[in-house]
Amino acid sequence: MNAPVDLSRRRFIVAAGGGLVIAFVVPLASRFAIAQEQHPESGPQGAPPAPPLPQPNAFLTIGSDDSVRVLLAHSEMGQGIWTALPMLVAEELGCDWSKVVVAHAPAAPAYAHTAFGIQATGGSTSVWSEFDRYRQVGALAREMLVAAAAAEFGVDAAQCRVVDGKVVAGRKSARFGELADAAAKLPPPSEVKLKERKDWRLLGKPTRRLDARAKVDGSAVFGIDVQFEGLKVALVARSPVFGGKVKSFDATAARAVKGVRAVVEVPSGVAVVADHFWAARAGRDALAIEWDLGPQATLDSAQLKADYVARAATPGAVAAQAGDAPAKLAGARSVLEAQYDVPFLAHAAMEPLNCTVRLGEGTCEIWTGTQFQTLDQVAVAKVAGLEPAQVTIHTPFLGGGFGRRANPANDFVIEAVHVAKAAGLPVKVLWTREDDTRGGYYRPAFVHRLRASLDGDGSIDAFAATAVGQSILAGTAFAAMIKDGIDSASVEGMADSPYLAGVPHRRIELHTPSPGVPVLWWRSVGHTQNAFAMEGFIDELAHAAKQDPVAFRRRLLKAAGTKGKRNLDVLDRAVEAFGWKQPLPDGHGKGIAVHESFGSHVAQVAEVSVSGGRVRVHRVVCAIDCGVFVNPLTIEAQVQGAIVYGLSAALSGQITFRDGRVVQSNFHDYPTLRIDQMPKVEVHIVDSGEKPGGVGEPGTPPIAPAVANAIFDATGQRLRSLPFRFGA
Repeated sequence: MNAPVDLSRRRFIVAAGGGLVIAFVVPLASRFAIAQEQHPESGPQGAPPAPPLPQPNAFLTIGSDDSVRVLLAHSEMGQGIWTALPMLVAEELGCDWSKVVVAHAPAAPAYAHTAFGIQATGGSTSVWSEFDRYRQVGALAREMLVAAAAAEFGVDAAQCRVVDGKVVAGRKSARFGELADAAAKLPPPSEVKLKERKDWRLLGKPTRRLDARAKVDGSAVFGIDVQFEGLKVALVARSPVFGGKVKSFDATAARAVKGVRAVVEVPSGVAVVADHFWAARAGRDALAIEWDLGPQATLDSAQLKADYVARAATPGAVAAQAGDAPAKLAGARSVLEAQYDVPFLAHAAMEPLNCTVRLGEGTCEIWTGTQFQTLDQVAVAKVAGLEPAQVTIHTPFLGGGFGRRANPANDFVIEAVHVAKAAGLPVKVLWTREDDTRGGYYRPAFVHRLRASLDGDGSIDAFAATAVGQSILAGTAFAAMIKDGIDSASVEGMADSPYLAGVPHRRIELHTPSPGVPVLWWRSVGHTQNAFAMEGFIDELAHAAKQDPVAFRRRLLKAAGTKGKRNLDVLDRAVEAFGWKQPLPDGHGKGIAVHESFGSHVAQVAEVSVSGGRVRVHRVVCAIDCGVFVNPLTIEAQVQGAIVYGLSAALSGQITFRDGRVVQSNFHDYPTLRIDQMPKVEVHIVDSGEKPGGVGEPGTPPIAPAVANAIFDATGQRLRSLPFRFGA
């Protein structure tokens, strides 16, 4: 981590008006493949066209008042990067932490994700993708400030040191703000040396969030808060069935509502534009619309599940294999078989979807909480008849994302542009909670059929799994990532499970139906359903082998060698912290689950009780190894939040269909975890020193199986369907 970094190809910009501004062009990065047919205006590699570089284009500005302004290339949606990324800069810069201020960067090529090649936030990648780049920014600024101070002091730069926003040499010192102008005039160094971990003063230390005060006192601006003179509010009446279209509509009553300014048809339905939300809502309620509901009008959850179950009994596309699992299982004396299934899930972010659009002559301004700035720019430009460079995207705080605001279809953004264009007015398109819950793009439903046999000493000698569920990539700009019919997200955490590394005969298969339900990544993506199936079935195998579930897992992970070591380490930490061998109160049970996702390894032990068919989770002990880490407080908060999110789904979350329509509508029938349901959560960090992994998502996959296994321990009943129901 302390190797010199060649910055000779970076671009440095000197700011006028007293200050040092530092920016650089993103280095060559691997890119997601963007389908040419979806974006014909894109370049030969299929990447979206890059708008011209805005000036100045800075990651860091040091002002004459000692302020240190850091721009985030990623979107802050509650995951803590408003603090973590500035910490990376500040560690190398050596500034006064109290002088740090933060803002979202504009949509521009310089802020492209270092691995994805587009400006995007997702996959628990923000910290690890910027771990070097943001430290380089801080180190670069430090060296330029030191050089300026050395010239002013008349000493060699080696005699200077940086202390809390000052450069000091003997009895001489100068504040960063005093040096900023002179530093801005110097040529940048060709290389910088990053600090060794043992010398860190800020990184790895508990640090309070920089956005906390604004979010507590209400001054933080989210997309839904955007307001300016002349802005109108719009609500869209969308088909009650996915794929439905407007046949005809009568807007007479809607236009008669006081405050309604326009009623316009757009591709997604009929929009009512008004002076404020209540007028728009009353106007929408007054619309008379005849719908062509299309082929999905008979969609039914029970029938869909039956179809999935039938498919799971047939061979699918092979995602991973070794040996000959089908033959081995066919000849086995005893085969354990189980079916696990999960429903569709909504993202249910606290802030419902919204997008504000102002169209001008040759311009389009967007204010929205988005995770996909680059793709939004391209999509908006196409609808508005502009070049991407003419589209300005302002990113406010996101009131939760969980993947919904990273939509390759750009649905809620494109829709708002259509409304603004048709109405000829600046509009804020709002989605009600009901619109959001029923508006589509869900975690896909899945059915898993698992089979395994054990040898004489209780080891797994054959393992087969067939997964059935929709692809989140099919039909999107990322469809090129599907290889040989396999969307890797559908089998992640299963096809590459360390539990199977030492199993001589193993086979993972996949069916990818297309029932017409819009699906999208949901916090932890495919790991959410695959961890539930794998960890539940591994627990069943442990009991079939008459072994302690922890001992059984240890044996499998040890057999996996280095592939299983980090999982083994978090497993050991979690069970030790929980007190696995200590007796529990009568009626209580304990369950363990271990899973790797997004470069991090997580083990969770849950303690539960069941009364009257109601599951009560009392305690969750979690151990996480996310490699080299930045802020322990962020890790603790994100793991707690991931557990809440996963528990909400496990205990009550489901989206169901009847006559093509989504049954659920709001938090009364799509509930999230209530405060009286919240267990005590302990988070323990296992410091492996490995490269950084993700934190926002890895805490979600293990919680449902940990609770399921604890329910079995408490009651003897094995629940294999989510949400948990007794007697189902």
